Amino acid sequence: MTYASIADFEGALASLAAPDAAAIAAAEARQAQLTKPPGSLARLEDIAVFFAGWQGRERPCIENGRVVVFAGNHGVAARGVSAFPADVTAQMVANFAAGGAAINALADAAGLELQVVPIALDRPTEDFTHAPAMSEAECLEALSIGAAVVTPELDLLAVGEMGIGNSTAAAALCARSFGGRARSWAGPGTGLAPAGMERKIAIIESALAFHANGPGSAFETLRRLGGREIVAIAGAVLAARRQRIPVLLDGFISSSALAPLAATNPAITAHCLAGHCSTEPGHRRLLDRLNLVPLLQLGMRLGEGSGAAVAAQVIRSALAAHARMATFAEAGIAGAR
Repeated sequence: MTYASIADFEGALASLAAPDAAAIAAAEARQAQLTKPPGSLARLEDIAVFFAGWQGRERPCIENGRVVVFAGNHGVAARGVSAFPADVTAQMVANFAAGGAAINALADAAGLELQVVPIALDRPTEDFTHAPAMSEAECLEALSIGAAVVTPELDLLAVGEMGIGNSTAAAALCARSFGGRARSWAGPGTGLAPAGMERKIAIIESALAFHANGPGSAFETLRRLGGREIVAIAGAVLAARRQRIPVLLDGFISSSALAPLAATNPAITAHCLAGHCSTEPGHRRLLDRLNLVPLLQLGMRLGEGSGAAVAAQVIRSALAAHARMATFAEAGIAGAR
């Protein structure tokens, strides 16, 4: 799938696929027959039914799961919005390739294929305080790069990111999509000191003011304030919806890719699960706006898909219980009256 035009993107966002109602009903019926009090596995039961609906089968599974880490560089990083220099983006991508990052270990532990997609690291986006971050063509290209990682055999797609300065872009996207001051969305990211935080907030406010009179569509918000890696996540999530593939989000930055889409069509999050809630201050507020309840809350703030990979193991547990437990009839146990 590619987004050859803005109309392609807007058409895909306007016409979202729905889950399989028959598969949901079958999964719910199975849950009612399993050897446990009704509802006793709580959220695990909900996860199993959720996956049944999107996979279109009573007993969903994850045979082909993939975590994709998109990487991009941001022009606004030159303004000191991160505790680390922009060079770290490429250095971390090299670390991913060498197998030395947290996501390498966590994806392997979760039984997920890891794919790393660097996008034009030698060509940072524009500083969005005085220009759109991307041209229309660049934004469409990033959307299409994201869509290209979504292949039909997938049972689960987890999305993560790497990009120095991208928590600034994420906060700007959320503020433009859902309103509120920069201070209510911005956080320390990689560990900014208080003075750095004040500078970051001022830069986000400046960007919001510069783009205030621009079109408010999902595409324009992504183009003006996003990064290539964030836009690629949006493209991947939208492509996964077309193929009814469940999506597992990581932290604040990967979730922010959905903010402009959800502001236009809130139903975009129906095939998504939030892997965790990070310590980045805006993440909880964003998940509330996206109507997503995180699976985990472990105080993580690394990014790179790490929280999603850990949460995938909870999903595997939910699907295993759903598929492998005996029914009351199979076990010869009297069911609930």
